[in-house]
Amino acid sequence: MTATVDISPREAEVLELVGDHLSNAEIAARLFISVRTAESHVSALLRKLDVPDRRALAGRAAASRRTAVAAGAAQPVPVLPAPLTSFVGRARERAELAEMIGGHRQVTAAGPGGVGKTRLALAVAADAAAAFPDGVWFADLVPVTDPGMVADAVAGALGLGEQPGRGMTESVAAALADRHALLVLDNCEQVRDGVALFLERLLAACPRVTVLATSRARLMVPFERVYTVGPLSLSDGGESDAVALFKERATAIGWPLDPPLHDHIRSICERLDGMALSIELAAARYPTLGLDGLTAALSDPLRMLTGGSRADDRHRSVRAAVDWSHALLEPADRELLRRVSVFVAPFTAAAAAEVAGTARVAAADGLARLAEQSLLVVRASAGATEYRAPETIRQYGTERLAEAGELADARARHLRWCQAGAAGLDGAGAGWRSRFDAVADDLRAALAWAANEPEHRADAHDLARRLAELAFTRNLLGESQQRYEQAAALAGDPAAAAAMLRHAAAVAGCRMHGDDMYRLYRAAADAARRSGAPARAAAGLATAASTAYRFAGTFVRPPAPDETLALIAEAREHAGDDPAARAAVALAEAASAAAAFGADQDPQDDVVAETLARAEHAVDLAHRTGDPPAESAALDALAAVRSWAGDAFATAATARRRVTLLSSAPAGPAVTHELVQALGEAAQTGIGVGDLPGARDWARRLAAHPSLAEVGHRATSWQLVADALAGDGDGVLTGAVRFLDAWQRSGSPLWPDLDPAVTAVATVHGLRGDPDARQEWDAILERFGTSPNRVHGYGAVFDAMLLLHTGRVPEALERLAPEPGEVWKWVTWVWLHWYVALRAEATVLAGGPEARDRLAGARRLTAGNPVAGAIVERAEALLDGDSARLLATAEAFDAAGCRYQSARTAVLAGGAHAARGAAALAALGFTPPPAG
Repeated sequence: MTATVDISPREAEVLELVGDHLSNAEIAARLFISVRTAESHVSALLRKLDVPDRRALAGRAAASRRTAVAAGAAQPVPVLPAPLTSFVGRARERAELAEMIGGHRQVTAAGPGGVGKTRLALAVAADAAAAFPDGVWFADLVPVTDPGMVADAVAGALGLGEQPGRGMTESVAAALADRHALLVLDNCEQVRDGVALFLERLLAACPRVTVLATSRARLMVPFERVYTVGPLSLSDGGESDAVALFKERATAIGWPLDPPLHDHIRSICERLDGMALSIELAAARYPTLGLDGLTAALSDPLRMLTGGSRADDRHRSVRAAVDWSHALLEPADRELLRRVSVFVAPFTAAAAAEVAGTARVAAADGLARLAEQSLLVVRASAGATEYRAPETIRQYGTERLAEAGELADARARHLRWCQAGAAGLDGAGAGWRSRFDAVADDLRAALAWAANEPEHRADAHDLARRLAELAFTRNLLGESQQRYEQAAALAGDPAAAAAMLRHAAAVAGCRMHGDDMYRLYRAAADAARRSGAPARAAAGLATAASTAYRFAGTFVRPPAPDETLALIAEAREHAGDDPAARAAVALAEAASAAAAFGADQDPQDDVVAETLARAEHAVDLAHRTGDPPAESAALDALAAVRSWAGDAFATAATARRRVTLLSSAPAGPAVTHELVQALGEAAQTGIGVGDLPGARDWARRLAAHPSLAEVGHRATSWQLVADALAGDGDGVLTGAVRFLDAWQRSGSPLWPDLDPAVTAVATVHGLRGDPDARQEWDAILERFGTSPNRVHGYGAVFDAMLLLHTGRVPEALERLAPEPGEVWKWVTWVWLHWYVALRAEATVLAGGPEARDRLAGARRLTAGNPVAGAIVERAEALLDGDSARLLATAEAFDAAGCRYQSARTAVLAGGAHAARGAAALAALGFTPPPAG
């Protein structure tokens, strides 16, 4: 049978016409070939099919036709190049392009070199073969350099010879005039004008012919429909096409990849912009470089991404692919391409004109042409049209800049553009964040270059400082600290460096990096000393010492006490009469004295009075400086002393005073650091004095602070505590989700300030009767370790609440067994009033003989606390059997914003009230108390 013999497409056509009993002359006329060519084809068929004469040949043709019709495969076999590797992915693009060629007569698949246009077109053409009964034909135009020779290349693909008296375009049009066929023209970019003219004539003469062209640039003809072939998908939903291609090609050469490497492969594909050629070449280098080696080598993809010898030199390397496109550009467009390569983020025509040093209209026209050549990616929006160079194009342009001797000038213009752009960002107003994000990468790139250019050192310092400020406002705190330190290193004098280091230290404080705060304040002091400012150096040393006392919980390796005392002594020696230095030294002395209250023995009254006076003096000195962060820091020390002295209400008032002071101050690293800490302190001290509505408001304000957007665990911690004490179970459950997610994303830090929040969530799950959820949070709690604060402070309070709720009174009493004076260090500040009130209630419920004495002591300590005082009042009413007084405390709890204790009051009242209380607890999501 004919199907088993290797005959060419042209011979198949001749055989079909022999079967129709046409003479050689008639065949030649029908196929627009010479009679001699027809005779040659017939002779070849006689030999290949091993038949004796023309009559037998016609019989074989008829038999082959009958067999093909019976098999339902009368369509000619597509004349397409056989792919050497499998086609991977692009299911969506394949379907969309197939739909386009089904509805339009000329479709151009346009895209950059190496994106995979040819492979996609071949796959679509093969899929569509059944829809074109007269065949699918393929013509590669790579070898064609003369636009006038396009028709000759197509004729060669069709097997047409030159006809006397006819040009090649007319010959092709005549051959396809009545054919329903698909013609694939590959690689049209270098002869676009010739292709456009050829297609205009062909499609007019051949109404049933469809043309699918591939090109790096549109053909720019009216009847053209363009399908943009983009990079391979890099989406996270399942395995992307880019990852699948890399893995398939690596597997094909005997190096299969394990599934756990998926993310690493995806990052490589992202670095390669999803370009099919780049991915294939990278996969080919995988056996020798490995994934780590590939990642490192991608800093220079033009050198690394090369392959072996190929029939098509354009695809031998990424550089060759880009060289091909670059060679097609006009000189002005080549110049523009290399000059805009300094942009690392999308840019507008106005930005390109400024950096390229050309007129805006010329830049816009040139960018449009570069985009048409698929060398730039275009993104249109309501604001402006933006252009972006893929990374390989950008690096290629940078090389060309260097070759042309223009690199330094282009970088300098880009630097000036970045400085102007940074100056125009004020960190406020609608859309500020998106405007910063749009230029941030360019600011970083310009800074990286300028920092290594001595003549641009001052510009680099200014840009680093501005980027530090912008990054801080954008809540990129890690970068902000880095940029402030960089600005300090680039500063022209030590005084400027000292200022930058102080800002960096404040940002480190916002990040809760105590070690960095301490290091940077000391470095600022050293810089101030070098600048001839001993008082400023003294202030820096004193502030470093204060940091060690105030933020000890944020240190990984706290400095030794002797070291901080030595800093204070040195600062005192050099402070002189400078107000800021004297205030800083006074604060350090007060903070040191307050820290000394952590000794095992109770402080003596005279020591308390002396320390309190010292803290008040520090506040007075700081207030005179007019520096809100300095005054806030001194107030923090005063609050600590007042707390240790047992004056909870004065402590809470001092915390509120800090918030008021800072709320009207201009935002900046130092103010933000103090304000965030002050809001947390206000929430804590509000809890301590029973102001639950106020505490919850401070906690919500803290949670909503922009600087804590990325650290939800820190933002929501005290809100969880306040909500748990108030009985807002739903609020705790909602906040716990944000807390846990943010905590885990941050690496699960074990900061002491987070421990109470975890305890509060575990308690609420216990109140809800959810042992599985409580066990999960108890497991988290165990990771924080067992501290005295947890044993005797918040841990004792929350445990007692839950034990009393579940009727385990003796266990609650045991949990609160230590006398308040024995554990004062861990219950003072927040938990003293709660501790003594719950302890008195547990003693009454247990029938303890010391109940009256404990009630009297608790009443004295909790006077003025609406929640703890009401707990004590309720316990005394229970002891006295005074039902009216007991029920009256429910109103006090409601007024204090503590719905849980209000519902519990009804339960303790018994009788009909108990059922009402159980219903109220159920409404809060909590389990009812045990019967009896």
